[in-house]
Amino acid sequence: MTASTDAADAALETATAATENADAPRTYEVKTYGCQMNVHDSERLTGLLETAGYVAAPEGEQADVVVFNTCAVRENADNRLYGNLGHLAPVKAKKPGMQIAVGGCMAQKDRDTITKKAPWVDVVFGTHNIGSLPALLDRARSQEAAQVEILESLSVFPSTLPTKRDSAYAAWVSISVGCNNTCTFCIVPSLRGKEQDRRPGEILAEIEALVAEGVTEVTLLGQNVNAYGVEFGDRQAFSKLLRACGEIEGLERIRFTSPHPAEFTDDVIAAMAEVPTVMPQLHMPLQSGSDRVLKAMRRSYRQKKFLGILDKVREQIPNAAISTDIIVGFPGETEEDFLDTMEVVRKARFAQAFTFQYSIRPGTPAATMPDQIDPATVKDRYQRLAALVEEITYEENQKLEGSVVELMVSEGEGRRDGETLRLSGRAPDNRLVHFAADFSQVDADSVRPGDMVTVEITRGAPHYLIADAPIRALRRTRAGDAWEKRTNAPVETPKGVGLGMPSIGVPAPLPEGPSCGIN
Repeated sequence: MTASTDAADAALETATAATENADAPRTYEVKTYGCQMNVHDSERLTGLLETAGYVAAPEGEQADVVVFNTCAVRENADNRLYGNLGHLAPVKAKKPGMQIAVGGCMAQKDRDTITKKAPWVDVVFGTHNIGSLPALLDRARSQEAAQVEILESLSVFPSTLPTKRDSAYAAWVSISVGCNNTCTFCIVPSLRGKEQDRRPGEILAEIEALVAEGVTEVTLLGQNVNAYGVEFGDRQAFSKLLRACGEIEGLERIRFTSPHPAEFTDDVIAAMAEVPTVMPQLHMPLQSGSDRVLKAMRRSYRQKKFLGILDKVREQIPNAAISTDIIVGFPGETEEDFLDTMEVVRKARFAQAFTFQYSIRPGTPAATMPDQIDPATVKDRYQRLAALVEEITYEENQKLEGSVVELMVSEGEGRRDGETLRLSGRAPDNRLVHFAADFSQVDADSVRPGDMVTVEITRGAPHYLIADAPIRALRRTRAGDAWEKRTNAPVETPKGVGLGMPSIGVPAPLPEGPSCGIN
């Protein structure tokens, strides 16, 4: 073989590789920050990208398209975003054709500055036009120029978009978007807009379709979920929706997040108590136990009303687990105000509390209030509150020792399950339970995420429960079948561009957290 032949063969191989690479679908990665609403939006972003022919980047490989779905509520959200963008700048410089997109609340807020601070960003899109992402990526690539598109209101309700759900057995279902409240510490209403409600028939049709695919648990999601119905003038629309969901055959667990105390009405409590599939769990954001601070926050309830709601819930649902959100160090908060919060926590006996140190969010009324609290004082109060919360949650979890509960087996929630040889699941009240993989009393040797197991709680810890006795019963479910089918399905490489039809699948129960921390 001559040198010229070798050169020709090498050139042919190079050309062939280039052609194959050109024909290969572009890969993507979506990085999500913030609340459950953002996580659910990211399910839609991945659905849109896959419908447009993109495929998820293999683990360890750099994606052709990196999408940041951002949050503007969390502390240092902007520093985190620009730090990540800075890290990707040299990566993109070495990878021709790579694209970076920024969406979500930070994009909605900083629309005019992202491409100035990070000119290597290709696409900026807002909370109201996530459906535009594939088209904006195509336009940026063809025009070789950054595309910034921010809408001020929704043109299409996000639930009509293609969705790639994170799980086969539990699903988020959005019933509304936006918020009509004006809490002084929160910027979300200005970024997500006024509340818009879906029609009940659309919601129920989505849930029925999910159940047909194997889903057995849904969480109804809204920025202010119990205000549902305000747009079409029905103050009892949310309780009616809970009851209608309870009639869907095959749906075993119904949850919702996050409600607002000011609009939490007796008909909702009655529906929770009377519909067997509505789980005995309530996330009720407190934010502060001081009436004076609540007024400064523009929270339209006071300590007495908040505790009264909890009393009513526990009267009708004695085993309800109630969680909350609390902010410490709000501008003007005195030691007396903080002690009021501590007292409410003692009375409320929360099963879980998400506690936050107040920090300034530019664009909110609280950012310019006088009497900002010095960081050392905020940190001290936060630590004292966290210690009290942990003491109470530990005591409440210890009370459950010896009780028998049915768990939905979950996927990836027990970080130490591999070394402890335990599995994990969620109780009806949403407490996380790590249980021994002891099948000696049942006719099985394994379970799947989505299946149900009955266990005895042997130990309560501050943040979870332990069940180290043998599994008492195992119920294989359609949800487990759906998980197994998805897990064993061959990976398909999409070709061409899809038609944008919605896809049906479902997300794993996510780590519980406040919905943007605003309610």
